[in-house]
Amino acid sequence: MFCDNNNYNINLPFNLIHQGKVRNIYDLVDNYLIVASDRISAFDYVLPTLILNKGKVLHQLSMFWFNMTKSIIENHIVTGDFNTFPQNLKKYSYLCGRSMIVKKATRINIECIVRGYISGSGWSEYCKTGKICNIALDKNLKESSKLQYPIFTPSTKEETGQHDKNISFADMINILGQEVAYKLKNTSIELYNKISQYTLSKGLILADTKFEYGVYNNNIILIDEIFTPDSSRFWEIDKYQEGKSQDSLDKQYVRNYLEYIKWNKEPPIPKLPDSIVKQTIMKYIDVYEKLTGCKFNYV
Repeated sequence: MFCDNNNYNINLPFNLIHQGKVRNIYDLVDNYLIVASDRISAFDYVLPTLILNKGKVLHQLSMFWFNMTKSIIENHIVTGDFNTFPQNLKKYSYLCGRSMIVKKATRINIECIVRGYISGSGWSEYCKTGKICNIALDKNLKESSKLQYPIFTPSTKEETGQHDKNISFADMINILGQEVAYKLKNTSIELYNKISQYTLSKGLILADTKFEYGVYNNNIILIDEIFTPDSSRFWEIDKYQEGKSQDSLDKQYVRNYLEYIKWNKEPPIPKLPDSIVKQTIMKYIDVYEKLTGCKFNYV
């Protein structure tokens, strides 16, 4: 057994230094080992139900994007290919297809969110204030409207069980300083613009996405995951219709179910029925195959 029933703890002979909502990070002395579990989070809570193979989709899609975006910004990848892992890791077959060895970057505790369309929490905030993160938007926008230009809406990065908090860009400058804040903002928008054009060519709209950054050798680099169904909102162009919630190829499907059962977003956290689990992984695999043009490899 390499993990317990909750997919939280993997029996590896390395120091577990961080357990996130989805990923476990282990200390390999010279590098970190990041393992993508099959856990799923919603409304800042980890749900008690696993989505089988979800971690593999996240890992393999992130590796695809890290390769595509490395001309824009350096990332933390040393290797995500299990075949090149050190021998002392290869005996843990659970790691295959869901883990990466990465540089020991120091995380910047800000989530960098870019929105090209108005949806989710952004839509809710706009309905109340006409703004998102203190950014005034056009009047009379509809749910799922395309914005005139992508906007940068940062939030604090909180631990499991704590709600991430939206902040203004001015707040971000106060936290990180002007130079770093502008670097993260400009890079995030450049990444969004590049990949949103690519996804359109594959029949998908990248409605919004989020990034995490770290510092390594005094340079800012891209870390964690990028452009996955956990960190991004994908819509099918053929089904897109302004003025309503979209049928997303991401974990919005799970959020919608939790809203449907009227969960109050506080413990106890409800389990997901088998039908929701099956539909969720199908959506994750579907978006992987549409974006990469490859069949998903269950390895």
